[in-house]
Amino acid sequence: MALEVRAVAKYIHMSPQKVKLVVDMVRGKGVNDALAVLKYSTKAAAKPVAKVIASAAANAEQNFGLSRAELHVATIQADEGPTLKRMRFGARGRVKPILKRSTHITVVLTGQEVATR
Repeated sequence: MALEVRAVAKYIHMSPQKVKLVVDMVRGKGVNDALAVLKYSTKAAAKPVAKVIASAAANAEQNFGLSRAELHVATIQADEGPTLKRMRFGARGRVKPILKRSTHITVVLTGQEVATR
């Protein structure tokens, strides 16, 4: 039976569109492979995504006794969080909207269940 381990990072101050590009790179990979890919990625979103995957792996090791080598990324998604709406002055007395977007990143890792202690 396969176990599922979750980790969620909320309110990441980055556009979901940018995070989804990074999330698509690691979907379906093993945890060690995913972290290696993210370590050498030049995208700014790679750091928070790597942090969430490492957190889920730590949850699996600590709570369920799974080894990091047998875990893989089953599902990973970047959903839209709340948007801060700000205004900037424009020409002729108008204002221009500034949308500061945020993201919620959810990771589910799966691995083989180890015999209970």
